[in-house]
Amino acid sequence: MSETTAETPARARAVSKPGERRLQILQMLATLLEHPKGERITTALLAKKLDVSEAALYRHFASKAQMFEGLIEFIEQTVFGLINQITTTEEDGIRQARKIIAMLLNFAQTNRGMTRVLIGDALVIEDDRLQERMNQLMERLDASLRQSLKVAVAQGHYANDGDVPARANLILSAVIGHWLRFAKTGFKKLPNEYADAQAVLLLS
Repeated sequence: MSETTAETPARARAVSKPGERRLQILQMLATLLEHPKGERITTALLAKKLDVSEAALYRHFASKAQMFEGLIEFIEQTVFGLINQITTTEEDGIRQARKIIAMLLNFAQTNRGMTRVLIGDALVIEDDRLQERMNQLMERLDASLRQSLKVAVAQGHYANDGDVPARANLILSAVIGHWLRFAKTGFKKLPNEYADAQAVLLLS
């Protein structure tokens, strides 16, 4: 390794942009979550992987729970931002719901560590408020699906809106089931397997 190469990491740390280290911490946490059978994730392990001190972590996050909150915020901003795009650009309620289903499954497939947060697996031994926040996120997803289904009713796709809550709940349960299988199979069973065919059945 040349002298220039050896100095690069230290130099990079010295000129880190505001928020860059915070993002690196969250990215490393998400990466470690992709290995559920690996070491228990602690601030000491995170610091080791990032080649910084634990004190450096606490300059950006008050606790490990706050780091998980950062991941949940990322999920919320990404998922609901995409739902807003879907409902803004797609007028048909059935197609809205179908695209939301596909987006939720693809999000998990491309963010494996986040999948363990979505199903609550990564939060079991963490602060209870984290699971409460995930429960609220699921309620928001359910509400988004109900809204698309209500649009579908207004457009004549369904006879009435009496079954909308049950159908939205069934769709979300199916999505969560795919997330769960994806995580529990070591990310081998892809969540979007049979997704298109199953979306047709769920929305028929």
